[in-house]
Amino acid sequence: MHDCMQADERLQQTVLQYIAARSGKQLRPLIVLLCAQLCNPVTDKTLRAAVALEMLHNASLVHDDVVDSSDTRRGQPAVHTQWSNKVAVLTGDYMLAKVIGLVAEVRNIRILEIVSNLGRNLSSGEMLQLHFGQSMWIDEERYLRVIDQKTAQLFQACAEAGAESAGCTPRQRNALREYGRLLGLCFQIKDDIFDYSDLEELGKPTMSDLRDGKVTLPLIEALRRAPQEEAEEIRKKGERICEASVTPEEETRLLEEIKSFVLRFHGDEYAVQKMLGYKKQATEALSIFRDSSEKNSLLALLDYAINRVQ
Repeated sequence: MHDCMQADERLQQTVLQYIAARSGKQLRPLIVLLCAQLCNPVTDKTLRAAVALEMLHNASLVHDDVVDSSDTRRGQPAVHTQWSNKVAVLTGDYMLAKVIGLVAEVRNIRILEIVSNLGRNLSSGEMLQLHFGQSMWIDEERYLRVIDQKTAQLFQACAEAGAESAGCTPRQRNALREYGRLLGLCFQIKDDIFDYSDLEELGKPTMSDLRDGKVTLPLIEALRRAPQEEAEEIRKKGERICEASVTPEEETRLLEEIKSFVLRFHGDEYAVQKMLGYKKQATEALSIFRDSSEKNSLLALLDYAINRVQ
């Protein structure tokens, strides 16, 4: 990964080093490696696919922060905040060009298709979120479409690329593909549950999604369960926040009211149960594989996605 985050131009190299220094938990390349090794030994194709997918993920984050006007990423200033929108967009484009080069070196048409489809899905997910954004009327079906495109497809691509790179059978590849998708859904729903948590370890303010105009599963379910009149009142308050038509003091008060509403109607508990259902399905997808340290690690990733505190 370090060798790929290099550039001849000085500013671009500085930005790439900045991105590399704040890299996250590296879960996605880990999924590629584990899914490959579950079938056969890891190959050079596996390593290149893992790096390409992690770079694609990071490039999408750089671009997303510009689109969402997010000032921070992983507790530090976002690239566009540290430099400018132009620098962020051009750096993301440079990383995407690197991804194309890495995939070309793999010389596997199926992995090329996986990476190409992922790039398209990530973009479609952002467009879906923009289309549904700032609407207090989004339902669970539309919410799941967004998180499938924005998050689950990335995990799915990592699992499938790992399987393909190691020559897994079609049955094994399909099972790992489904495991990756379900793991991604668990991961995103857990992130959305965090928004209604008081954990200090999160490193970000709670209710940040609604501040950004994003209505997620806990609120969607609470609105569905609540009496119509009360749900309508909460929708109006949410719309005022999304439209930024309130003072900071009013926003804080309204957010606390909405958070209390979600907890009172157990929207967070519903999201947990939804997540546990996906975990069960993902565990069943792995049942075709014999017991091994790699299988145990993939199962442990499911537990981590659900039980993590940040």
